[in-house]
Amino acid sequence: MQILITHGSLARTRVLSFNRLQLAAALVGLVIVLMALSGTIYHAVFLKAAREGWPVVSQVVRLVVRDEFAQRDRFMRENLDAMAQKVGEMQAKLVRLEAMGERVSGLAGVKPEELRQMTAPPAKGGGQGGPFVPAKTPSMQQLNDLVTSLDSSADLNTDLFTLVESRLFERRLSSLMVPNSRPLNGPVGSGFGFRSDPFTSRAALHTGLDFPADTGTSIMAAAGGVVRSTDYHPAYGNLLEVDHGNGLVTRYAHTSRILVKAGDLVKRGQVVAEVGTTGRSTGPHLHFEVLVEGVPQDPAKFLAGKGNVPFDQADAGGTKGH
Repeated sequence: MQILITHGSLARTRVLSFNRLQLAAALVGLVIVLMALSGTIYHAVFLKAAREGWPVVSQVVRLVVRDEFAQRDRFMRENLDAMAQKVGEMQAKLVRLEAMGERVSGLAGVKPEELRQMTAPPAKGGGQGGPFVPAKTPSMQQLNDLVTSLDSSADLNTDLFTLVESRLFERRLSSLMVPNSRPLNGPVGSGFGFRSDPFTSRAALHTGLDFPADTGTSIMAAAGGVVRSTDYHPAYGNLLEVDHGNGLVTRYAHTSRILVKAGDLVKRGQVVAEVGTTGRSTGPHLHFEVLVEGVPQDPAKFLAGKGNVPFDQADAGGTKGH
């Protein structure tokens, strides 16, 4: 590119030549100058116009500032919405913790009034004092850190409560597996121990409790467990055996009809059979036995207990019998 410069005082015309690189540099310089000029005009003129209330310029500046405030307000709302969502999630976790705490306290035997005493505010009255130190308003980052810390603590406490509740349920299930419920409502006709055999009149060990009842009377499971067998035995007649785990087995003998089959799960109080007089029996009754590791024990000790095995299984002994 060439530029010709002519003047009356000059003897000849001057010629200025520019290449593409020089033109590009000149254009960039012009853009920089215009940007700097526009910035100067904005700060020197528009801001002054906004402060002094110039008719046209102040309205333009007000629109620009309003747009900036709108963007800033939208950003704050988005952050507050995210914070509100986190707080809502924490509140839901705290509600679940409160419900779980009530269940766990009930299983552990903690009374509601004891919980109220633990959470009650300190009693008013008495001497109080100390310097007043006003709390500083936390920043957004501090709030985020606090929410994150509380969320982690809530998760940890939830896991802890779940573990404690699981252990307490295990203890409760263990007690439910102990045969301490009467299999039949009625008096005991013959207890555990030596007696005169009704057929031979000789002294013999009676290995259970006899419950006299009419044929067809319902027989209930003394505890939850798994049906071990439902076979016919020459001495016991129609015999039902229920395995309660930990070496505990209950027997229901001389039944007229068995209502469950081997492998069935039964719960405490479920009707599992009906009274009869099958096998070695002189009349309709239920012969009820409790065995620990195959050794007959006195069922009366279990029926009189409160859910715990009333003796050390390691010391269980005695004469085996039917």
